[in-house]
Amino acid sequence: MFKKIPLHTQIIIGLVLGLIFGLIVIKTEMSPDFTIDFIKPIGTIFINALKMIAVPLVLASLIVGVSNLGDITKLGRIGGKTIGAYMVTTVIAVTVGLLLVNIFAPGKSLPSETRERLMEQFNDVVGDKSSQAAELQEQSPLKPLVDIVPENVFLSATDNGSMLQVVFFAIIVGIALLEIPKSKASPVIAFFDGMNDVIIRIVGYIMLIAPYGVFALMASLIVEIAGDNPDSAIELLFALLKYSLLVVAGLLLMIVLVYPTILKLFTKVKYKDFFQAMRPAQLLAFSTSSSSATLPVTMKQVEEEIGVSEEVSSFVLPLGATINMDGTCLYQGVAAVFIAQALGMDLSLTQQLMIVLTATLASIGTAGVPGAGLIMLLIVLESIGVPSAGLALILAPDRILDMFRTVVNVTGDATVCTVVASTEGELPEGLIRESNPLTSTSE
Repeated sequence: MFKKIPLHTQIIIGLVLGLIFGLIVIKTEMSPDFTIDFIKPIGTIFINALKMIAVPLVLASLIVGVSNLGDITKLGRIGGKTIGAYMVTTVIAVTVGLLLVNIFAPGKSLPSETRERLMEQFNDVVGDKSSQAAELQEQSPLKPLVDIVPENVFLSATDNGSMLQVVFFAIIVGIALLEIPKSKASPVIAFFDGMNDVIIRIVGYIMLIAPYGVFALMASLIVEIAGDNPDSAIELLFALLKYSLLVVAGLLLMIVLVYPTILKLFTKVKYKDFFQAMRPAQLLAFSTSSSSATLPVTMKQVEEEIGVSEEVSSFVLPLGATINMDGTCLYQGVAAVFIAQALGMDLSLTQQLMIVLTATLASIGTAGVPGAGLIMLLIVLESIGVPSAGLALILAPDRILDMFRTVVNVTGDATVCTVVASTEGELPEGLIRESNPLTSTSE
């Protein structure tokens, strides 16, 4: 019976039950030992499973994404425009998220006592924060650039904190596959393509235990944070509410301000018409939380309703479903800083710039499937020295926020596709809804 319930509903049920269970434990003054010893490990297994597939997912997905560009000379111009536009919108999205979370600082609304409890819970990593800050101050300005190039790629692949090195290696491999003869490149690409499908299937398996993982994480978090003060659990929930509203506000800014501005600057398409044309794809994205699953509908709407040529849409949109995740990257910025604030950690400007860089590059190598955002966030957290276990703080509302940010991901893909088509002369003058754009002459 439980299997017939949609996964996102199962996760919400797990969240609510975990919250209720945690509150019952602290309100009835039950011993927390059972929760810590037998329930929390389930959440730990869920987190470890996500960590387990982070490196292979990024490596396989990114190699396939780059190698699918095809002939560099033929697709150089369109590919350059597409990747450039995707990178720009991604950087804008992360920057919007960082500005909002630094201005409103939802994590700092937690009382100092609650933050101290959180710091004690994650003491192993937080305790090293001062020494890490000192090292950052002494290092060369170009040290972050040097660190991107791995000495040993196999060693980097064993450390999620070295994900940028894995991303660098994957990009180089993808470019090399474009340069060697197809007869030799095809088997390699086929291997990583198959590996990518396998990893995505494993993501599906892991998400099957997500309801139980969310239940365990939420219940144990409430019990551990509350301690002798049950009110601190309520304070944490209010902080989570502020965080969630901030993420939604940032996503709305992308929809109502950033994308309309981009369309106005580079196309003649009215955003009202664009939004109306993309509504079916946005609704599907909201319900599936998967830009990849929404891709066929996105392509149909962009071609039939906006008038983008099939040549452009068939290249730009599949690439966007792989490397462009504006909504997810905005969420990464807000979530990473919120967790740091909740733990009493002050992130330097260098670390926040690292969030922009890591979130942008991680989006390239992460599949557009439900749960991929959690893997991206793990990569971002570990790149800036924030305990990845802090992910437990924001897991509760993650599935709901995933639905909203996927809408932004899909809208961003369609926006860039429309802009590229316009600059290539592959878009009709304005949005033609009365007649099918595909029937109009387009050389």
